[in-house]
Amino acid sequence: MTAMYKKGQKVTIVPAKSHQLSPRDAAIEPYIGQSGKIVDCYWIRPGADLFYIYTVRINNSKSEVVVHEDEIEAHIE
Repeated sequence: MTAMYKKGQKVTIVPAKSHQLSPRDAAIEPYIGQSGKIVDCYWIRPGADLFYIYTVRINNSKSEVVVHEDEIEAHIE
């Protein structure tokens, strides 16, 4: 399985698609709806599963946020 997004790609932060709320949801809430550019991509493999995690630099700021793959979508201009 390959990463869905690439470094340099523009994305928009969206709410996670899972229906369970967690304390982590509060950390990305201020960024929901904002666009940014992927600056790095990591993967983790806990057991048989593979997950991709992205660092996104928010447009027009120095802020960066780390998100899971289901918390971003391709930015459409």
